[in-house]
Amino acid sequence: MQRRIEIKALLKDAKGLKIIMKEILLTGDTPTGKLHLGHYVGSLESRLRLQDEYDCFFIIANMHAFTTNITNPELIRKSVLDITLDYLSVGLDPDKSTIFLQSEIPAIADLTFYFSMLISHSRLMRNPTIKSEIQDKGLGDKYPFGFLLYPIGQIADILAFRANIVPVGEDQLPHLELANEVVRKFNNLYCGVNLTEDNQDIDYVSLGGLFPHVKPLVGRIKRLVGITGPDGNGNLLKMSKSLNNSILLSDDADTVSKKIMKMYTDPNRLRATDPGTVENNPLWIFHDAFNHDKSWVEDAKEQYRKGQTGDVVCKKKLVDVINDLLEPIRQKRKHYENNEDLLINVLKQGSDKANEVAENTLKSVKESVKQFYF
Repeated sequence: MQRRIEIKALLKDAKGLKIIMKEILLTGDTPTGKLHLGHYVGSLESRLRLQDEYDCFFIIANMHAFTTNITNPELIRKSVLDITLDYLSVGLDPDKSTIFLQSEIPAIADLTFYFSMLISHSRLMRNPTIKSEIQDKGLGDKYPFGFLLYPIGQIADILAFRANIVPVGEDQLPHLELANEVVRKFNNLYCGVNLTEDNQDIDYVSLGGLFPHVKPLVGRIKRLVGITGPDGNGNLLKMSKSLNNSILLSDDADTVSKKIMKMYTDPNRLRATDPGTVENNPLWIFHDAFNHDKSWVEDAKEQYRKGQTGDVVCKKKLVDVINDLLEPIRQKRKHYENNEDLLINVLKQGSDKANEVAENTLKSVKESVKQFYF
């Protein structure tokens, strides 16, 4: 019996039919609000670059959103539509990529149950991302049981599509380590493929494994800071909607200008003639991340260090840089916004395709664990 579905791109050349196998890419977002510049440099620009090269699946993980928003389902629904709009506005193409809704893929829940048997509670609690989320969100010991299922659900999100590559932010790397532990355990226990961490470059599937090793792809900016000052320990905070320190992809030009002109810089610099520090300074972190005129950036940094240019001049330059980036996104947004039916249709078509793939994976899992009866 065929154990696995192969996702293929068929190309015809002069000699006849030729089968080209595309690797599978999966990534996505939990709908807790609109997307911001941190999402863009962390993952979205990688998705745009790779959507022609890979068979791409982009998941909007609305069930994961319930782990921290159980009392606010209206926010989750609104955020689902906001993120779908953000996806289309930045240029993700539903004709090239599959944009789908987690709650419409029942196989993910079944796979979560199977995979939960392969991870101990103690191993789960050693995940640094889980620890930091509990601390950052002040959950203490009052988090719901579903919160602990969240990282296992993420593994199911990935393995339901047997993804080879997952664009992620740096803080998500521990989740991929956990996913690869499940890959090795499953392939070993149920497929007879005895592999260790040292064998991760080997093609597991060619040896009879069901799941491939999952490779992370970290964006060019591993962790974009927010526009506000540091925490009590002097560390700049990651850009986050909940911390109110973000520039949204949907912000208009005036909002972008207001946010940047209020941006935290060198607190010890009181006048434009005072020597300034560019290190650990959001103004220059943003210029490094977004300003393509590297010569201007280096010259301006040197002037800033010597007290030969002011914050206002450099902030105004950054306003232009960010608005130049966002303006094409704003123009595309006009085509899609206020058209909920269009957004729902994109999700429906993508979910139908994703459902077929995930159901085939679930069938293969059941066959592997000897639980496929009819």
